[in-house]
Amino acid sequence: MDFLQTMKDKAKSSVKTIVLPESTEIRNLKAAAAAMEEGIAKIVLLGKEEEIKKAAEGYGVNVDGAIIIDPATYEKRGEMIDLFCELRKKKGVTPEQAEKQLADPLYFACMLVKMDLADGMVSGATCPTGDVLRPALQILKTAPGTKIVSSFFVMVTKDAEFGEDGILMFADCVVNQNPNPEELASIAVDTGKSFKTFIGAEPRVAMLSHSTMGSASHPDVDKVVEATKLAKEKAPDMMLDGEMQLDAAIIPAIGNQKAPNSPVAGKANCLVFPDIDAGNIGYKLVQRFGHAEALGPVLQGISKPVNDLSRGCSAEDIVAVIAMTAVQCQMND
Repeated sequence: MDFLQTMKDKAKSSVKTIVLPESTEIRNLKAAAAAMEEGIAKIVLLGKEEEIKKAAEGYGVNVDGAIIIDPATYEKRGEMIDLFCELRKKKGVTPEQAEKQLADPLYFACMLVKMDLADGMVSGATCPTGDVLRPALQILKTAPGTKIVSSFFVMVTKDAEFGEDGILMFADCVVNQNPNPEELASIAVDTGKSFKTFIGAEPRVAMLSHSTMGSASHPDVDKVVEATKLAKEKAPDMMLDGEMQLDAAIIPAIGNQKAPNSPVAGKANCLVFPDIDAGNIGYKLVQRFGHAEALGPVLQGISKPVNDLSRGCSAEDIVAVIAMTAVQCQMND
């Protein structure tokens, strides 16, 4: 299965409008041009048209098909300021404060999405995850029924024996530092649902630990045990099990030996890490040493699609996230 091509084909089936607020950065400009050329999405760039086009020309990139909006002169700016004040009225935000906040391209971009002037946003190539999440949570809020925003990477490996024909989801690698059992359970269930949506196959979710089915005793293990219990209660029909070590989760012989009664052990396609340290280190090890594609991070739990980028991403990585964001937008139709 060529996951990325599948995402691109889905994106082309109902083209969405994606805003890239880092609009003069070379990787974003290259990604914008490629996405438009491939017909994956309509692209919105923010800033002064002459500055954006000058930057693009300097990099040898053609962004003539992009929608360019200058936040300083935007015709709907007054409407946007009024809505931002309404959204933040509990914080006592004044029009003057709103105007200052909307000078930040990430806030402006989220307002475009809020007002249905764009379908989704992709950012983060030049800023931390927190800078992407803050306006998304303040403006767009969490999706109904969602208690926590989390993230996943789609890991496309060279070994078809792992996951779903070589494809796995890793969560949470960039958002939640040290989730408690309830949060970890939500991450697990949301990731399983995302796997079903994006990959089109049944999720098999492994709750990872340094222990397998009680082989070690520690408060860190207890957290994963409790999270597994809660996740099973939240999604009783989902194949989900733990706690288990990585090898028990993905290698059949070891899974059969260490967790013979588990429906997941040895064949997991969703790996849920106990904290962000393990998740972030884990995906980068597989990406760098295993030469896997790490597509994402994709955020889940926000009411409308907003996705973060790794600051080490390439233009091709951004195109991939644009495609996945466009597919998320289609799910909201």
